[in-house]
Amino acid sequence: MAFRGPKVWLWRWRRNPLRRRADVVEAWVVFGALVLTVVAGVAAGLVAARSVERGLARERAASRPVTAHVAERVPAPVHRHGHGSSGARVWAEIRWTAADGSARTGRIRVRAGSGAGTPVTVWTDARGRLVGHPVSASEAAFRSSLIGALAGLSTAAVPFVGGLALRGRLERRRMADWDTAWARFGRRWGPMV
Repeated sequence: MAFRGPKVWLWRWRRNPLRRRADVVEAWVVFGALVLTVVAGVAAGLVAARSVERGLARERAASRPVTAHVAERVPAPVHRHGHGSSGARVWAEIRWTAADGSARTGRIRVRAGSGAGTPVTVWTDARGRLVGHPVSASEAAFRSSLIGALAGLSTAAVPFVGGLALRGRLERRRMADWDTAWARFGRRWGPMV
């Protein structure tokens, strides 16, 4: 392994009689890949985060809580020892009235042992269909941040890996040029023994 000496910043852009064209090209490739990695990653992350945030905000705005009632008594599950579990949830039929006044039915998970007519809160969309509980603003911010970070990192990986591959190719070419130069000038020097 060759001794490289101390690291000198920006040496490829400084005036130097030993600087080759390949050094300048490699410097611009590394710089361009770095800039493209940062810009693409940040832009993709912000776009993805905003998109997720808007989608979750639309979900929150479109859903509303409605009080529904259990249609019939839900039996408590019986375990081996003959005791039911008070925290268990089972599927049950429920009924509610939609915003347009029509009666609706559906199935959700309710507490085991709930009697007929037990009120439960469900979430519906503008058409009165059952939807899941909307995420809170803080949960939406967390989700959008996480998805934005993942999208940004994924997008940034493309120019980063491309820059590494191009730099590796330039380095292989430079080493091949060195081999050619050494082969040509080595014969002039003669035996070194």
